[in-house]
Amino acid sequence: MRTRQQGVAIVLAMGVVALAALAATAMMVSQSTWSRQVELTAGHGQAQLLIRAGLDWARAVLSDDRRASNVDYLGEPWALRLPPVPVEGGSLAGHIEDQQGKFNLNNLLKNGKVNLAQLAHFRRLLSILALPPALAGALADWIDADSEPQPQDGAEDAYYLLLQPPYLAANRPLIDVAELALVRGFDDNVRAQLRPFVTALPRFTAVNVNTASPEVLAAVVEGLGLDGARAVVAQRERTTYFRNFSDFFNQLPPGLIVPTENISVSSDYFIATTQIIIGGAQARGSALLSRENTGWPAIVWRKYP
Repeated sequence: MRTRQQGVAIVLAMGVVALAALAATAMMVSQSTWSRQVELTAGHGQAQLLIRAGLDWARAVLSDDRRASNVDYLGEPWALRLPPVPVEGGSLAGHIEDQQGKFNLNNLLKNGKVNLAQLAHFRRLLSILALPPALAGALADWIDADSEPQPQDGAEDAYYLLLQPPYLAANRPLIDVAELALVRGFDDNVRAQLRPFVTALPRFTAVNVNTASPEVLAAVVEGLGLDGARAVVAQRERTTYFRNFSDFFNQLPPGLIVPTENISVSSDYFIATTQIIIGGAQARGSALLSRENTGWPAIVWRKYP
């Protein structure tokens, strides 16, 4: 009997030791997880502060550039990518991208109605990229103020209300090109192909011929064609940049007429992007900057995911 009681006591003691070991392990794991969370939270907070500092750096660069010259081209300091710079516990990198080297999708709208000349430019860009030109009509309906579908390939409320979940057309200019995901036909593949060539700016903007790609130049200069646009860009790279309209017009084939309101040799809108790595924390931020007024560039919008 005594032997049996001793055996039971030993088993109970072993169980208590095992439970104590499990509890200690759980406490150690919990403490380690909590410490890691504190470390990551602190690192993320520091990263956010550095992102804001990176944005101020971009604004300072653009401000200095405007004071130095009214011509913007890809050989200027703002266009150089900032290589990863060591900071305490990590690194910082960033770059500035001219948005007027792209086609402004909001140019499709003028006084709440579709700008037919700009609609033709966008259709041309879609064709150059081997995308359906019908996408232009769907986007025009998305941003115009009325509820009447475009004669060709339009899509207004009646189309979007049949989706699940249903929603209405925006009937206003785009704030960001990410909104294209809501527009009929602009699936992931289409948006990926368009992304390098389009932007969404808060007012009508001319295309900067010093920073535009051949695809965008071919879209806005009727009759130039993609091969002709590539030749213009190649000449631009050899001569550094176009200083004025005459420099650009002199490189075009004879007979082409380009409305001066469609092109420019300077830019007012840029997107600044900064990426920070601090320990195990990463943060990335971007902001659309406007340089319309002299002085410090204004922030149109910012994203800190």
